[in-house]
Amino acid sequence: MALDVRATVAGFLGAVVVLGLLAVVVGVGELLSTLSMARPSLVGAVLLAASLWLFAWALALRTVLDALGAHISVLQSVAVYAGVLFSNNVTPFGQAGGEPVSALLISEAAETEYETALASIASADALNFVPSTALSLVGVAYFSVVATAGTEALQWAAAAALGLAVALPVVGFLGWRNRGRLEAAIGRAVTPIARAVGRHAPRVDPPERTAVEHRVGGFFESIEAVATDRSTLLAALGLSSLGWLAQASALWLSLYALGVTAPIAAVLVAVPVGAMASVTPLPGGLGGIEAALVALLVPLAGVGGATAAAAVVLHRGAIYWLPTLLGGGVASALGVGRV
Repeated sequence: MALDVRATVAGFLGAVVVLGLLAVVVGVGELLSTLSMARPSLVGAVLLAASLWLFAWALALRTVLDALGAHISVLQSVAVYAGVLFSNNVTPFGQAGGEPVSALLISEAAETEYETALASIASADALNFVPSTALSLVGVAYFSVVATAGTEALQWAAAAALGLAVALPVVGFLGWRNRGRLEAAIGRAVTPIARAVGRHAPRVDPPERTAVEHRVGGFFESIEAVATDRSTLLAALGLSSLGWLAQASALWLSLYALGVTAPIAAVLVAVPVGAMASVTPLPGGLGGIEAALVALLVPLAGVGGATAAAAVVLHRGAIYWLPTLLGGGVASALGVGRV
């Protein structure tokens, strides 16, 4: 399950192109000049807010793992989650592309079966969507009431938030109601792939269909165990909400470091809606998320393009690059080269 180096390199090249175009649009000279005005003490506060986000989401993952009988320490959970973010941030399509690698890192650290680890990160990521939708709707509602930003950007943000708010429960309900059929369908689809890999992989015996179906069944049993544990759900959702608020605080502090006091609602809308750009075929949404955040901040925070871009540079430096650098070391220590 090795990381596709060519796809990763191509993704980063695409991200560089997008970021370069964004810098040209806002003005490279003006962007650098605005960045130079950032107050160092507040840049430090941005890093602290990003650290709180990482800590909160790491504890959310630890809570899910505990419910599945896989126990790791608080320090281990932070290190492992940094490794998870690294795999997401260097893989095209973000979480969707990085979760198989993330699951192996978790299984190595927690000494648990791969399907349990995959269920834990899938559950944690799914739970993270719930508070993000709620926060973005709060921000949209604020702007709708005060009527200060009836812009096209806000309309797109509202449509995205409402669409996600409707789609998540519908997909979740249908998936839960039809989980037996879904489990069987995945088993039928995965079995020939697993057997083909097993035939060509050295020192690996092709798995029998019953073995594949057993592991798929274990994955769904783990998902069900989390979904029916009310205390786990409440704790994980609370920690996830804290993480989103920390991310929003990091963006607000990034603007404040540049002398801008933005409405809190602006960052509550921008952060979760901007995160939707992580589905682009770019590593961790790099480039796509930055462009989305700038497009949202200009009308919602009432700032110029260079100021919005400078704030996004500070914010993403803490949210994207910091855990990527930290997580790279963790992934190496846990054997990402064998993934």
